[in-house]
Parts: sequence; structure tokens; C-alpha cells
Amino acid sequence: MNQDAVFYLMTAAVGVSALAVVVQTLVLFAIYRTARTASEQIREVGGQVESLAQTTQRTLEQSRKQLTDVTTKAGEVLDLARTQLVRIDDVLAEATTRAKIQMDRVELVLDDTISRLHETAALVHNGVLKPIKEVNGVAVGIRAFVGALLRGRRLTVEQATHDEEMFI
Repeated sequence: MNQDAVFYLMTAAVGVSALAVVVQTLVLFAIYRTARTASEQIREVGGQVESLAQTTQRTLEQSRKQLTDVTTKAGEVLDLARTQLVRIDDVLAEATTRAKIQMDRVELVLDDTISRLHETAALVHNGVLKPIKEVNGVAVGIRAFVGALLRGRRLTVEQATHDEEMFI
């Protein structure tokens, strides 16, 4: 090969290399601009994400505090309700016991009153009505005797049966 051909070949190779360097520079510049735009967009989104993260953190802290307060108050309410239920249970148990005792007492008083009423009725019957019936029987007998004496005649069977039926 001759020297001129080599020289042209070398010049062409240097030209192609120079062109490749220029193209690479342009590509790198385009990558730089794209990276810069992406960086700006990331900064904008980053600020919003940071603001969102802070707001979320504050909300989470407030929610934790409120949840702790609610849990504490619910525990207190449950303890109070449990205490009140125990008291109510005790009062109901005592009231039930007292009611049973009073019912037993009322039953005893009623049994005693009924037995006294029976005794009083028996006493009235034996003390008042029985003697009245006996006196009434004697009075009927005396009346029949006096009636027989005053009439002076004998009673017929029909009159005697009638008088006996009246007596009974």
C-alpha cells in the first residue's frame, strides 16, 4: 500500500473517530438533560412525599394517642360496669333472701290466723250454738208437752210425724 492510501485511510479513521466522539458528546448531553429533568421531577415529588410522610406521621401519632385514650376509657368503663354488676347481683341476692324469709313469715302468720279462726269457730259452735240448739230442743219439747196437755187429746200418727219432722 502506498503512503497516500494509508494517509487517507488514517485520516478517514480519525474523522470517523472524531465524528463518533461528537455523537457521543451529543448523546451524553442529551442524557445529562434527561437526568437533570428527571432529578427536578424527583425533587418535586420528593418534597410532596416528604410532606405526605410528615402528615402521615403526625396523624399516626395522634391516632395512637386517641386509641390509647379510648382503650383506657373503655377499660375504666368495663371495670365500673363489672363493679356495678357485682353490686346489683349482691342486692338481688339479698332481696331474694329477704323475700323468701318474709314469705315464710307470712305463711306462718296465715297458718296461725287460720288455725285461730278454726278454734274460734269451734268455740262459737260449741259455746254458743250448741247450747242454743239444746235450749231450743228443750223449748220445743216443753211446747209440745204444754200443747198436748192443753189439747187434752192424743196426737195422731200424722201429727206426731209432722212434729218430729219439724224438730229434726
